[in-house]
Amino acid sequence: MSPSRPLRTVVTLTLVGLLGACGGAGGAAGPAPGGDGTPVQGGTLTYLEHQPPTCLYLPAAGFYPNGGILNQITDKLTWQNPETLEIEPWIATKWEINEDATEYTFHLRDGVTFSDGTKLDADAVAANFDVYGLGDDKLKLPVAEFVNNYERSEVLDPLTLRFHFDKPSPGFLQGTSVIGAGLVSKKTISLPYEQQCQLKNIVGSGPFTLKNQIVDKEVDLVARKDYNWAPPSSKHQGRAYLDEIKIIVTPEDNVRVGALTSGQADMVRYVQAYDEQTVKDAGFTIYAEPTRGVNNGLYLRPGNSLIKDVNVRTALRLGTNAKEIVDTLFTASYPVATSVLSHLAQGYVDLSKELVYDPAKANALLDQAGWVNGADGVRVKDGKRLQLGVFVSGPQPLSKQTLELVAQQWTKLGVKLEIRPADAGTQAVDIKDAEKTAIQHGMVGRADQDVIKSHFHSKNRDVILSDDKKLDRLLEEESAEPDVSRRNAKVAEIQRYVIEQGYAIPLFEEPQVYGAAPYVRGVAFEAVARPWFYSVWKARQ
Repeated sequence: MSPSRPLRTVVTLTLVGLLGACGGAGGAAGPAPGGDGTPVQGGTLTYLEHQPPTCLYLPAAGFYPNGGILNQITDKLTWQNPETLEIEPWIATKWEINEDATEYTFHLRDGVTFSDGTKLDADAVAANFDVYGLGDDKLKLPVAEFVNNYERSEVLDPLTLRFHFDKPSPGFLQGTSVIGAGLVSKKTISLPYEQQCQLKNIVGSGPFTLKNQIVDKEVDLVARKDYNWAPPSSKHQGRAYLDEIKIIVTPEDNVRVGALTSGQADMVRYVQAYDEQTVKDAGFTIYAEPTRGVNNGLYLRPGNSLIKDVNVRTALRLGTNAKEIVDTLFTASYPVATSVLSHLAQGYVDLSKELVYDPAKANALLDQAGWVNGADGVRVKDGKRLQLGVFVSGPQPLSKQTLELVAQQWTKLGVKLEIRPADAGTQAVDIKDAEKTAIQHGMVGRADQDVIKSHFHSKNRDVILSDDKKLDRLLEEESAEPDVSRRNAKVAEIQRYVIEQGYAIPLFEEPQVYGAAPYVRGVAFEAVARPWFYSVWKARQ
């Protein structure tokens, strides 16, 4: 089942008008600056993004196209080392946490400023986290999903503040490093939701600032010459190497890859699995970065009348062949899921024995549940067909093809999967209605145990639209457990419960896959695969 693609020979012509003024790779005669591995100051990185950014209010901005912008214009209190996952200093030089994780005291770097010249001090940090932790009804600002049990902030002096929680909040330290915890000016954080969604209103302290934006088409960032507060563990310090970054929205897969391999772009996100070898064969580099969270999968909604029976949901899982999906559509960059969480996630437990493909048992469970084969091959019960709706998920790689293959597998069970386009006019409403949308295709990345709460809790993303009070209770217990071993045990218990209840059909561990020209050096990502261009530089050969 190979996805159809336009011929590559058309690609270069398509991109000339779009990127002609951007300064692509360009060949050079003989060695040039940076050829010996010494970083080069200056230049423009042309970066192609699959989708336009959405709302950039930080707590709601986890969408990967947003991260490609926000990681460049905001800093965080802490830095999560993508190799060790340890939390390291950044804007906070050090911190103290009390024994039950209800008080966090942070000491800040002196001399840090936002791009509008205002100070990044304890008052500004407190203003940010009071909104992230409590929300603001008047401004229509929702609470951030990475903050649990927040009570208040306390400014102790201009460079010291303390956060108080009404219950233990062991995930908060890691939460200060995530994309949604980017620090913005007091002016920005006091704006209503609609205005904080707009890039032009986001004033951060990061190494780049906004130069120009063509909405839904292009974002141009320019380096701050006075930037000098990178994480201490960064080998590079001072201002960014690059002068500018051009982020160009390029939805067509073949156009992005063709632009990269023909020298019109320097780096692209969302290289599809079927294009990975093309990029490699052209001498370019593939970065398949792990997201360390809830796996790419199908999430079943028990509130839907057709799948309210756990045996029906279990049958759907047993009738789904994740290995066939990966073998048919993907590459080694996409490991077959062995649990609800990635094997690199904190609290992961191996449930591969439960996640077997067994269509015979699946059919037996459907028989027992009273679903009989209909004349057209689709099972029926009480006059209703076993026909389930799902929307194509725009952010997920090859979502349409994945769902089509699942639909083929489910025909062997007598189940009809109705696949709806991602841009359907009714999607925003119907996806929140379990009766209309029985299944959601998705994932979420975060390198902390709380990622499972973010995905499933009824007051967070609530992907299964659940009213399961036991699941909520387990998730709340996990998020308030200060002991790491007991917290990991609770995460394992939740994963088992989610599978036992038939809420999830894990498919594969979803990476973020990038392609870059060989002269693009210093490529870096944060712990869940969003790019960080601060240390990137361009060599010429």
